[in-house]
Amino acid sequence: MPMEDIHLPGESLDRRGFLKLSGLGLLALATPVDWGRTAIEATGGQLGRVTAPTVDVFVKPAFASESVGRRIRDDVLKIEGAFVGAPPPDHNKVWYLAEGEGFIHSSAIQPVRDEPNLALDVVPGGGVLAEVSVPYVDALWRSYEGANRAYRLYYHTTHWIENVSVDPSGQAWYRIAEDKWGYSIYAHAQAFRPVPLAELIPISPEVPAQEKRIVVDLKRQWVYCYEGGNLVFSTKVSTGRIFSTGDFRTPIGEYVTFRKRASRHMAAGNLATGYDLPGVPWVAYITESGVSFHGTYWHNDFGTPRSHGCINMTPSAAKWLFRWTTPLVPSEEREVWVDYGTSVEVRG
Repeated sequence: MPMEDIHLPGESLDRRGFLKLSGLGLLALATPVDWGRTAIEATGGQLGRVTAPTVDVFVKPAFASESVGRRIRDDVLKIEGAFVGAPPPDHNKVWYLAEGEGFIHSSAIQPVRDEPNLALDVVPGGGVLAEVSVPYVDALWRSYEGANRAYRLYYHTTHWIENVSVDPSGQAWYRIAEDKWGYSIYAHAQAFRPVPLAELIPISPEVPAQEKRIVVDLKRQWVYCYEGGNLVFSTKVSTGRIFSTGDFRTPIGEYVTFRKRASRHMAAGNLATGYDLPGVPWVAYITESGVSFHGTYWHNDFGTPRSHGCINMTPSAAKWLFRWTTPLVPSEEREVWVDYGTSVEVRG
């Protein structure tokens, strides 16, 4: 990316300037949501996907109540509502009521929806960033039914779509760039929602970059975003911890968000002790070793350390932070890596 296309600290970039960089039309600007609330209003069409190998269903929102059933990973449930139940755990007292079944602790339930989309007729040459808009979709090695599965892609993961094709049955397939290993995979096009410009336009670009700062509180497991002395956003997170394989606690210190990408396949180790996570959304790196803010879809247990050093957030919260921080990432760019960014203080 040419340096003249990078927004430098202290410069004011208005929406017209962003449109010039992105080459797209203007849509409405979304507003941030407070994701730290302890009670949740469930709305029509709300579903939940099981993220753990198994979860128990209880009569009441408490682990001490009677277990009346069990669900397994990737089961999708209808969610009637959410309730603040009895501890433990103290950091997460939210329980979901599964329709016709009982209460399940929210830590192992990813809130999802099932909202398929029309396939694009044409994919621009530079590709299109898209989110999975259904609970999950299987990505295959070839663009036809019955091909071997490469990965299962989950709700609100992000992926770069490079092409669209239609098989003899009329099914539209997207070719997806697999950014970790460099190959291509294929999935039903209806499972993806191209991310509109309204969700990529920078948030509060009129605020000088040096006035934006982030505080990560490891003790409280909370992130705070400030503009000058004003708190403008906060969210519960999960930071790094000690595993049997090593100490992965998020490092204390001063950093900047120098490298950003809207999608990243993160993988390390082996199946027994490592992780393999395609489509991690809205990544903002703060260290050369890979510590970053990013959206998380493999658990819903924010408020306690759970990661290998990164700062886990809900995908929606991570998207807000991605748009609010510098450097700017134009809509057609897959990554920006510079020597500056929004100030980050990680406190012990």
